[in-house]
Amino acid sequence: MTTLTPAAAPTRGPAGRPPSSWARRRETLGTQLFLVPVAVVFVALFAVPLGRSLWYSLTDFDGYSADTSFVGLSNYAAVFSDSSMLAGLWFTLAYAVGTTLLVTATALPLALALDRRFFGHGFVRVAFFFPAIPSVAVLGLVWGFILNPLGSGVLNTVLASVGGLGPVPWLSQDALAQLSVVAVGVWTQTGWHAILYLAYLQSIPSELQEVATIDGASPWQRFRFVTLPLLSPAVTISTFLLMSGGLKVYDLPFTLTGGGPGFATRTLTQSIITDGIGQAKFGEGSALAVLFMLAVGAVVLGQLALTRRAEERSR
Repeated sequence: MTTLTPAAAPTRGPAGRPPSSWARRRETLGTQLFLVPVAVVFVALFAVPLGRSLWYSLTDFDGYSADTSFVGLSNYAAVFSDSSMLAGLWFTLAYAVGTTLLVTATALPLALALDRRFFGHGFVRVAFFFPAIPSVAVLGLVWGFILNPLGSGVLNTVLASVGGLGPVPWLSQDALAQLSVVAVGVWTQTGWHAILYLAYLQSIPSELQEVATIDGASPWQRFRFVTLPLLSPAVTISTFLLMSGGLKVYDLPFTLTGGGPGFATRTLTQSIITDGIGQAKFGEGSALAVLFMLAVGAVVLGQLALTRRAEERSR
């Protein structure tokens, strides 16, 4: 015989009555008060600066004079007619997409390799994670010394002593400079994202892999139908961080190449800082910042939509 117990009665007030509407409103108000600091920070650090940037982008404000004139969309027209800003737009998009694809393609196999037990696996994990610890600006200076296009550069010295090759213009030729910046960006971020994937891998129950092995699944099938679907949230987070970080990159190209040669490795953030602030063109700089914000929002939202759709299909 099974004894049936009645379901718990709904929560009632002190006198056994349901809570009044005033008590519910007071509870809701108390919950909403916790959002006030967040709203204050959002307004002070985002809404107000965004509104001022929108206004400055429609004026000839130079940062000093209090007399400003409304110029309409002339600053936006100047942005699209500036070759340096267009070059910065192209390289920023190329850097963001390139590093996102290469880091993802490198970090996933690296995480699978680090998930295995072998001698010194802890030291290897720390070694791969180390590039994420120092400042990216410091790493850019170090790699600038390594990739120095002169014969005194570290890499060119090694190539000359081993293969007798002449100095390679790593940072003085447009295509090589762009590839060098992307390669250093991949090197600095791969270890961190591999550790992110490793954390998700270690949360996957080992019983799933054992059941798939008993059913005769090959290593590729176990990765395709067991591991990868469970890693979909990690892929979404990783690609979002890579894409958003790549679109706003400034320190690495600036310290590694200074944006050169010419404008080959110049980014949009460098254009905003050097042209908008350095040359006191606040109107054009604000217009570029507004366009940059819209572009970043569109790219990130599209990337999130694609990754979520892929995540749903892999389930």
